[in-house]
Amino acid sequence: MSQLDLFGFEKIELKDEEKKYSRKVHSPIYTPRENGGGNLYDCYDHQKYLRLCRMIENSSGVSDEEKKFLKLAASRFIEFNYESIADYYASASKEMQGLMEKLALVIIDFDKAIEEGFVQLNERMKKIYEQEREEDS
Repeated sequence: MSQLDLFGFEKIELKDEEKKYSRKVHSPIYTPRENGGGNLYDCYDHQKYLRLCRMIENSSGVSDEEKKFLKLAASRFIEFNYESIADYYASASKEMQGLMEKLALVIIDFDKAIEEGFVQLNERMKKIYEQEREEDS
């Protein structure tokens, strides 16, 4: 069993005409809208998070420590609008831009993203793919 099988990927044999194309992937380049950075509140929707936090806060059989944990878990329901985030980033202060990059709200430098650990899965999958190709050769 190959490692790709473990991830649920099926092996696909390419025809000769399909092999002539490059497998190099280019990152998309985003051009900010002309009207500037916009409103920070356009960058996220936290209504569901707020509802969940109220529900957690109103719970009576849950300790304060458990409530804190549940509120942290509820933050997963905050929706981010990455187009608006990119627009905001374009006109943000250098310090804000640096923090946004550190939080991977925007990825400006792919090598830096690898360094920060944001593309580890991608790199692991690439290694598995390369091993599979070597085994097939």
